[in-house]
Amino acid sequence: MSVVMPEDVRHDWTLAEVQGLFALPFSDLLFRAQSAHRRHFEPNTVQVSTLLSIKTGACPEDCAYCPQSARYDTGLKAEKLMCVDDVVAKAKIARDAGATRFCMGAAYRSPKDKDLEQITEMVKGVRSLGMETCCTLGMLTPAQAKKLADAGLDYYNHNIDTSAEYYKDIISTRTFQDRLDTLQNVRDAGMHVCCGGIVGMGEKGEDRAKMLHTLATLPEHPESVPINQLVQVQGTPLDGTANIDPFDFIRVIAVARILMPKAHVRLSAGRSEMHDEMQALAFFAGANSIFYGEKLLTTGNPDMEKDRELFARLGIKPEELKERSDTAHLDITADEDGRIAATR
Repeated sequence: MSVVMPEDVRHDWTLAEVQGLFALPFSDLLFRAQSAHRRHFEPNTVQVSTLLSIKTGACPEDCAYCPQSARYDTGLKAEKLMCVDDVVAKAKIARDAGATRFCMGAAYRSPKDKDLEQITEMVKGVRSLGMETCCTLGMLTPAQAKKLADAGLDYYNHNIDTSAEYYKDIISTRTFQDRLDTLQNVRDAGMHVCCGGIVGMGEKGEDRAKMLHTLATLPEHPESVPINQLVQVQGTPLDGTANIDPFDFIRVIAVARILMPKAHVRLSAGRSEMHDEMQALAFFAGANSIFYGEKLLTTGNPDMEKDRELFARLGIKPEELKERSDTAHLDITADEDGRIAATR
């Protein structure tokens, strides 16, 4: 089957077209992905984010991949919601280390309104540092999405994880449509969407194609598309799942780049288990965002020095932190304990 190389952003992809991209010879697929990448991005620049777990464990959901579920014995110690000052201090460290976006993750089915009040203060504090802000807090109502948007949240992460058909084999405590409803609430509130999926959960190639087809046919593409490789954790139902072929993982990155050419495609969870050559292939295939730091919520991540060395070997530079017009007039101060304050 011949596949026409897209010159413009499209939202009318057919599933057959997406499957045709996956079926291309590997070199042809990477050539198309790299070409699409260069039309919209600096080819050797990668956006760097840092992810902090602001509330860990005790989640009532049954996501089969997640060590934070209260249903599984993974040895994870539950921790309450962090205080605002501690979160903003962590964000400052991340910014000084080169991160331009700070993502705050909490293990909720959906956040309680009283916790959301505290989280909005975290968002305001991180924005005062000039960083982009992102949260992942589970499902949101329209009112909760508006509250986060009013606080200045830039991105909301809510992954669809896999195809609608395979979804029920991974999660039973919420539906695929619940995921899409939260994405719409985020859009309606005026925030950017961060949405991708997880591969290596025992799904078929068709499920990967369907997952990306769902994202690529949304009325607006997600601005950020994280592609996660399953991190197997003892005690979760997916522990022991056969590993995905590395070339199949790279194909997911490349097809995501072609389908959503203006999105940042993030090489996300699982990097600690990838050798340098695989990461280099992912960047060539169009990945242009990573998480930077020692942890992704509760699982490991390559340390910052190793990432710096890899960037240097590949000639990659981190995206620069852009000055925010809405924070340029803030007077940012810190007390002797490192607590951050911003006044107008």
